Amino acid sequence: MTMGSTGSITAATLSSATLHEAAGRIGALPSAIGPAFTGARVVGPAFPVASPPGDNLWIHRAVYAAEPGDVLVVDVGGGTEFGYWGEILSTAALAQDLAGLVINGRVRDRDALADLGLPVFSAGLCIRGTGKDFDATGSLGTPVRIGDVFVERGDLVVGDADGVVVIPKADAEAVRKAGAERDAKETELMRRIRAGERTLDLYGWH
Repeated sequence: MTMGSTGSITAATLSSATLHEAAGRIGALPSAIGPAFTGARVVGPAFPVASPPGDNLWIHRAVYAAEPGDVLVVDVGGGTEFGYWGEILSTAALAQDLAGLVINGRVRDRDALADLGLPVFSAGLCIRGTGKDFDATGSLGTPVRIGDVFVERGDLVVGDADGVVVIPKADAEAVRKAGAERDAKETELMRRIRAGERTLDLYGWH
């Protein structure tokens, strides 16, 4: 990226950490949530899902309720030791043109997920299967809480190797611009550091 190019920078080109900082250090999901396979990166509007612990029927429903380009953001209510998502659901999500999955539970079929390429971010891997309780309560498209972050439909979700950030939709454009400006400043700082200047002097940390 070069100085003066901030107008062309999109959220897809900015890191989760940059957007988190640019937003005033808000929106970071728990650090346990990370990419299920190397190279996964997700960007898109949130489609929140509340799933009963140990059950993924509502997640199947979410695949067909969300809009193309949406990122499913799933709260499993504390039931983390289950594999809620795998090869079949990734295949279904790709068929629906979804952008990816963020879940505070676990997933399985990592190699197949990597081969399919749909970005998946989870709290880890678990081979333990889930149930399908038709009487269990869940929700689609209504706000959920992941860690200390409330996620509403349409919020901007960005996930990469460092983690996942969720930015309120009303603030997304301002945060994108601030993030682009931050990246440009850091590019210049790194140029000066490589030229021999000290971080302590650049930041005034004496």
